[in-house]
Formats: sequence, C-alpha cells, structure tokens
Amino acid sequence: MLEDLTLKLENVLKKVTGQGKLSEENISETLREIRRVLLDADVNYKVAKKFIDDVKVDALGKEVLTSVTPGQLITKIIYDKLTDLLGGNNKELTLNPTGVTIILMVGLQGSGKTTFAGKLAKFLKSKKRNVLLTAADIYRPAAIDQLKMLGKSIDVPVFSIDGSKDAVKIAEESLKYAKENHLNTIIVDTAGRLHVDKELMDEVVNIKKAINPTEILFVVDSMTGQDAVNSAKSFHDEVDFDGIILSKMDGDTRGGCALSIKAIVDKPIKFLSIGEKLDEIEVFYPERLASRILGKGDIISFVEKAQQQFDEKEAQDLEKKLLENKFDLEDFLKQIKMIKKMGSLQSLISMIPGVNKALKNQQIDDRELVKVESIIQSMTKKERKTPDILNGSRRMRIARGSGNSIQDVNRLLKQFKEMQKMMKMLKTRGGAKNILKNFR
Repeated sequence: MLEDLTLKLENVLKKVTGQGKLSEENISETLREIRRVLLDADVNYKVAKKFIDDVKVDALGKEVLTSVTPGQLITKIIYDKLTDLLGGNNKELTLNPTGVTIILMVGLQGSGKTTFAGKLAKFLKSKKRNVLLTAADIYRPAAIDQLKMLGKSIDVPVFSIDGSKDAVKIAEESLKYAKENHLNTIIVDTAGRLHVDKELMDEVVNIKKAINPTEILFVVDSMTGQDAVNSAKSFHDEVDFDGIILSKMDGDTRGGCALSIKAIVDKPIKFLSIGEKLDEIEVFYPERLASRILGKGDIISFVEKAQQQFDEKEAQDLEKKLLENKFDLEDFLKQIKMIKKMGSLQSLISMIPGVNKALKNQQIDDRELVKVESIIQSMTKKERKTPDILNGSRRMRIARGSGNSIQDVNRLLKQFKEMQKMMKMLKTRGGAKNILKNFR
C-alpha cells in the first residue's frame, strides 16, 4: 500500500538528513522534489501546491534543536502536514444508540461498493449491531446475487424484492423489514454506473429523501487517482455524502486519491478497504496513514489487529509455555491460525516500523503459512508435542500427506528447532519475561 510514494519520499528526505542545518536553499530544494513526487503520485495540483507552501512556512520558522537533526525536523513537519491533509483526526461512523441506523452506500460501478457493504456488515456485526443488507441495485442482477452470497457467508440477512425495478421502494420496504425483525442497522447497496449521470443521481437523491439515512458513504476506487477525486466531487455536489471509503488500497502504490480527496470535497475518509477478504477493512486514522507513507509503520493498528484475534487466557498460557520452554508445534499451529485471521503477511509487515523497509525487495507469500500449516496438520498429536521422534519414515509420510516435499518438512523442523534454542537462551537470561511484559 502506497509503496511507490513511500520509497520516493524516503529518497528525497535522505538528502536533507545529512545536512548540518536547515536553510532556505536546502528546504526549497527538498520541497521542489517532494512537489514532483506528489504530482507523480497523481495528487491534485492545487492540493500539492498548498501542502508544499504550508510545509515551507513551518520549516523556515523553526529553530533546529541540538537534539534534532534537520532531516528529523522536516520529516516531523511533513508528517504533521500529511496528517492534516488526510483529515487531522479520526471521524467515526455515526451509529444511532437507539432506533435504526441507516447507511446508504453510493459510488461508481466497479468501485468495490457491494463488497464493501459485506465488509462493513461483518465489521458492525462484530460491534454487536444487528445488521441487515439491502439489495437496491436493480440494474445489475449479479449485484443482488453477490450481496446474498456475502450475507450468507457472514450470517447477515439480505433484503431484496425479486423482479422489482423500483430501488426507492426496495429501500423503504427494507426499513419495515428491519423494524419487524428487530434489526438496528441497515446497509443499503445502490446501483453504480460507469460514469456519473443524471439518472443515477436522481435515483440516489430519491432514495435519500425516502429513507433519511444516518450516513451516506461514498465508495471510491483509490487506484483511479484524480478520476476518483472528480467523481467524488460530482457525487458530493448532488448527494452531499458524509464520508469516504477508499477501496482497493492494497493495490494503490501512488496515493494520489488518498492525499487529494479530503481537501477537494471536505468530507472525512472513514474506512480503508485493503484486500478481497471480508475482514480486510480498517478504520481510517489520518496520523497512522501519514506514518505509513513516511515509512514509519503503524504499530498501533498492528497491536489492535492482534488483540482482536488473541484470547487473553490463551496469551497467558502461551507466556507460561514460552517461559518454561514447552512451546511445541501444536502451539505454533495455533499462532499461525491467529496470524492468518489478522490479514495478509504483506499488510501486517507494512505496519511494523523498519521491517517493511528491510524486506522491500522480497515478496512475502501468504502461501508459505498455508504450507507450514499443512505440514503440522499432517502430524499426529504426539509428533507435534515431541518433534524429536520424527525420523525419516515419519517425515516422508508427513510430506506425502501434506502435499509437500521432504525438504519442506526438514526446513520447517530445522527452523522450529532454532526457534526453540532462541527461546531457551531468552529464558536463561530472563529476557522472555521482559519481552512479554512489554507487549502486554
């Protein structure tokens, strides 16, 4: 996510890092290069110009402290201005504490709107909301089927009226259905178009008037850059939406849409959609994305994802096993399953400061986790508990049973043995306890 933008900004900031002091000359030179990077990233011209002007004013007006290098100072200023550009503070989704919350989804065709409706339904269900998905896209039959399939996969009901060509009626009837079935949150999926047109706008405006939504969310494909920003402005002029969803962020290496859209339409970004799986959704925090853009990672989001998956009792049991050096392949398998639930390895690594930079030329393949999982699952319970009994014939059986090579099995066992040695060393030095305390 935004890898191209991050690498280019890092290269520019490296040049000023070695400077002894900040001067108008080296600030201007640095900002000229940053402006070029932003324009290459498809950031709106006016937005890029204002950003550079704001950074320059702050940089020239600051004294460099003895404990801070020029590079650190200008990086901090850029971080602050990026945070402001992205919205400043997190703006939460508005949910009615009593009564029904109605969320209206709008956007162009192909923006990922229907998929995001499913993601949002799963997210809100995890927050103890009783959710209903409403299929009000009457022009694309596959959209109704897609929404029904998504609803079934997350055990959320989907309201539709077979054969109806009246999107307003479908939306209105879904409100009655929700009240009758004690559902307090409705997500209405509307039709998209290949481009902004009057018919689409009229229909969305009529739905808005009929159901009086709590929130209108505009879903936009972040990879379309300035086109996305232009469509957002057109929608906002007609519909006056409340928040923006940036979809397909996992494929956006440039970041032009993310950096321009808030400044152009003056509406907050509320969520990022970062993959195809239904749990690959992130609440948007401007300061966290600014940190990622500058290659500083996002450790807070990483910890939050971990906390969602790790049971407190299991974490305590794991700590005990680590301290007593009793961590086995059964425990390792549990950790792999939890990590898989947190999202793709590439997205997780991008959140850890420094790690993404160290691995920037390496492709992190999620299939490696699947391979490890299949090898351990092909072992008996006894073999997982005591891997020392795994002789040649047992390893051959595990390789055949998991569909992997004997070399794959040997490699896993070697790596696990090395990990156990490291844990033993930590235990003898009292290190493991200290490490675990820091992550509580």
